[in-house]
Amino acid sequence: MICSIEAFRLPAISDRELFEEADRLRRANFGNVIELCAIINIKSGNCSMDCKFCAQRRGSNAPGHGLLDAATLEQEILKLAAGPYRHIGLVASGGRLERSDLERLVAVVEKLPPAIRARLCASLGRLDAASLAMLKNCGIRRLHHNLETSSDFYRQVCTSQSWKARRDTVLRALETDLEVCCGGLFGMGESWQNRIDLALELAAMGVQNIPLNFLHPQADSPLGNRQPMPANEALRTIAIFRHILPKATLRVCGGRPICLGQRQDEMFGAGANALMSGNYLTTKGIGLARDLEMLENLGFVVDRAR
Repeated sequence: MICSIEAFRLPAISDRELFEEADRLRRANFGNVIELCAIINIKSGNCSMDCKFCAQRRGSNAPGHGLLDAATLEQEILKLAAGPYRHIGLVASGGRLERSDLERLVAVVEKLPPAIRARLCASLGRLDAASLAMLKNCGIRRLHHNLETSSDFYRQVCTSQSWKARRDTVLRALETDLEVCCGGLFGMGESWQNRIDLALELAAMGVQNIPLNFLHPQADSPLGNRQPMPANEALRTIAIFRHILPKATLRVCGGRPICLGQRQDEMFGAGANALMSGNYLTTKGIGLARDLEMLENLGFVVDRAR
């Protein structure tokens, strides 16, 4: 297991060695099966948070909308449920979803078939134990809540919520017996050690579903002038997470098109076994048809919803 920056530096471990072992670990734990997910932006903009990477941050001019009405929300969920996605993310902007909106969301979910409810993943910000229990009782099995980066670097990108508060939400979800999807965003100026520390923290908490996002600089955000992470650096980041978390689902999500570009097919050889298909919250993604074509050409099988 790679635990320090020293072990990560060349020539301590080469690209070939790093990727070969990451690929071996992926194949040993997941074979040739790849899992897909997609998201619905159920509430957008008007956020009180000051996350420097986000186009919806406090004070931005990004367009927004309140919680989707019940009919539209149900329609959007059913549309994705007809596809090959194992998980359907319901993503709301803001530090936390207001209780009234949570109750409206739960009312929609309760009307869905149990098999569809079980595929839903709620990304609703900070939630207390009672709110998490509401989600579980209505049939949602998974909470998404990223730590974003290591505790040491976190205050460089967000001051409106502490890293500990993020971690506490994750721990409460685990205590509620919800599955947790929790990962980070890379390319914000953090060090390799920061990335390794985040992977180690996720491993220590027992998180087994980890989204890996890469900064897509937004012109109206404080990190808008940063250059996208080079493809090889993104691939090495995926690989280091596979080394530290050999049995976790590593899902490549935001920033995939701009960082990996023509090298997207290499993410699986770097250890990824899942990906988000379709658009992201504020940026365009890769269409499902193109992703399915890529996976078929590479000889992978999509782990479809049961």
